[in-house]
Amino acid sequence: MSNLFIVIINYKTPDLLRQCLNSLLSNYPGIEGKILVIDNFSRDNTAAMMQKEFPSIKVLASNYNSGFGTAINWGINNAPEAAEYLLFLNPDIIIQGNALEKMLEFMAKRQDVALLGPKLLNPDLSGQNSCRRFITPQLILYRRTFLGRFSFARKALKHFLMEDIDHNKTQEVDWIFGACMMVRRSAIEEVGLMDERYFLYFEDMDWCRRFWEKGWKVCYYPEAKMIHYHRRESAAESGFSVLFNRAARIHIASAVKYFIKFFGVPKPRGESEERKAPACQTP
Repeated sequence: MSNLFIVIINYKTPDLLRQCLNSLLSNYPGIEGKILVIDNFSRDNTAAMMQKEFPSIKVLASNYNSGFGTAINWGINNAPEAAEYLLFLNPDIIIQGNALEKMLEFMAKRQDVALLGPKLLNPDLSGQNSCRRFITPQLILYRRTFLGRFSFARKALKHFLMEDIDHNKTQEVDWIFGACMMVRRSAIEEVGLMDERYFLYFEDMDWCRRFWEKGWKVCYYPEAKMIHYHRRESAAESGFSVLFNRAARIHIASAVKYFIKFFGVPKPRGESEERKAPACQTP
């Protein structure tokens, strides 16, 4: 674990943050010095809770809500040089067993993998799909309009959510959900930081796409498991209700930025490459 550094991005979730930290400390005693909490201007009792309950864990507090990608980059820039791997967590993640050892072992054996994601579980231990295919503008329309009611749209959305794959199998994927990502430091140095033009949403997909463009791989690794108290505030809104939901509006704004950025740029990994790709196994 000497080559790992953990960055947790927190925003107004002190109770979840407490659970996340306790799961880390109970599974890995003495790891406090390898954890950094980035507090994105919560303005609640997070600072007091950290000072009282976790005084040995470093906290960097922003004086404004800079967005998810900016907070991730702040964590990268404050990670020790000795850290070969960076683990980025949302505070609603609960570490299970020896998940981190398994992920580190996989990354050490697979030097071509830039980013690795575990299998995420719901609190009832049912599976939670945490890998995706690259999105298209049509899929945004299907998710946000009446078109999503049609069978062709539902089929396309299931394909995007990778409901057609075996989620108990280690494999290469287009991108990993940003709630938990283990990333190779050398890959970040080659590809660059997260794109801070996204305030929230799409920065994880953008990052994975750029890793693929540089020849790195992104893998889903279900041998490592973590619980995720998933709450996607942007997902349920459609039609005119989007206008009244801030998270949904941010999601659409980020989608527009993503599609403008990659307009006319071929996907680095299409359907044919996916079919030909071998299982993302260790040697």
